[in-house]
Amino acid sequence: MKIRYTEEKNFTRDQVQELFLSVDWVSGQYPDRLHKALRNSSTVITAWNEDRLVGLARALDDSELVAYVHYVLVHPEFQGHGIAKELLNRVKDKYKNFLYIELMPEEKKNVSFYKKLGFQVMPEGTAMLLANYSHKN
Repeated sequence: MKIRYTEEKNFTRDQVQELFLSVDWVSGQYPDRLHKALRNSSTVITAWNEDRLVGLARALDDSELVAYVHYVLVHPEFQGHGIAKELLNRVKDKYKNFLYIELMPEEKKNVSFYKKLGFQVMPEGTAMLLANYSHKN
């Protein structure tokens, strides 16, 4: 399997929706908003198997100090092949001169994966969320 990685935002609305729905993320239910959000994000690194979008990492940054990794996802058919690791390594490389690269895993089961890539759990930190799922427009 040959995976190609790029920072070009050349994905379509339908490609993004299919990827997000493949992992049951609610963002996939809002394809127009999701596509627009990704196109306007600081960094989106995508993974492609030929013309199929199979993985994606997104970071939002302040241009100097902090980058927030918000999405890291790989289509279930392509998981276990090092794609998420490569996506995160590319994010880490891009932001290597920033003071912080932060992320918030939504599932505790993924913490060990991020630790293997050098991330640490914030000793006094806790994740917080305000969800507005009912607002579709």
